[in-house]
Amino acid sequence: MLSRRLLRVKVAKALYAHLKSNSDIRVSEKNLVESIDKAYDLYFQMMSFVVEVANYAENRIELNKQKKLPTYEDLNPNRRFVDNPVIHLIANSDSVNDVLASRKLSWSQHQDAVKDVYNRLVEAEFYQKYMAASINTFTNDRKFVEDFFQWLEEDEALAEVVTEMSLLWADDYGFALYLAIRTVQHLKASHTDVKVLPKFKSIEDLDFARELFEKAAINYDEYLEMLEEFTRNWDVERIAFMDNVILVTALAELINCPSIPVKVTLDEYIEIAKYYSTPGSSNFINGVLDKVVATLTEQGKIKKSGRGLIG
Repeated sequence: MLSRRLLRVKVAKALYAHLKSNSDIRVSEKNLVESIDKAYDLYFQMMSFVVEVANYAENRIELNKQKKLPTYEDLNPNRRFVDNPVIHLIANSDSVNDVLASRKLSWSQHQDAVKDVYNRLVEAEFYQKYMAASINTFTNDRKFVEDFFQWLEEDEALAEVVTEMSLLWADDYGFALYLAIRTVQHLKASHTDVKVLPKFKSIEDLDFARELFEKAAINYDEYLEMLEEFTRNWDVERIAFMDNVILVTALAELINCPSIPVKVTLDEYIEIAKYYSTPGSSNFINGVLDKVVATLTEQGKIKKSGRGLIG
């Protein structure tokens, strides 16, 4: 399922694009929802990738058998990978295939990427150990598929291919693989289908993202003016535009989301700044937000409901 952090990132990036393009807010909000939907699509796209690689391996086995002078290995191939029951479960999963079909997701136009990954896979130590193992159990088969998705996290070439497939997937590659790993970890030999993760943990998550974007976009100038009081000691020209976007989004959440603890909001946006702004931005944003929270809480502009929601 898509985490609140991913949704916050999507909101901040949508706000950035909205301000840079000066688009109608309804268009920008539609683009935000599309980017969220696409992130969930990538989860299924990556789930199906292990099936694509196994299919490629199967085709190689059949082609090798048709050689004029096939070797013993060609005629008696090690089929452990292509016969992996976890991969077959994913391949035959209605819950996976229905989404792939309805969202028109496939690797048909990217078979070179499938081939390249297979060629790297057969050289990988975890693959060779799996293929050479004397004991074959469902647990070992499942662990191999988990290892496969973990191994892909470091595959920069495939990550580039995914980004080329959709610019909206530029920052979703690792998270989609994380969801795939979580899904595989819960599979059992008795299962007849894959229990896919829902898009959201709560039905309120999409509303959270949309409302956060609306509050940040509509009140951007007002919130930026509020923040200027706390950035006077900083060279304004050296404050990155993305820093302002992150600060305004955080301020919108602090003011308009009474059920979210202050500490959660602060921690989330400090972490987001580490990956999506300039070096040192997280320290800057941390310092500014600490002052913002202290002042606005005293002024009654930040009000949290429930026990333990302040601080």
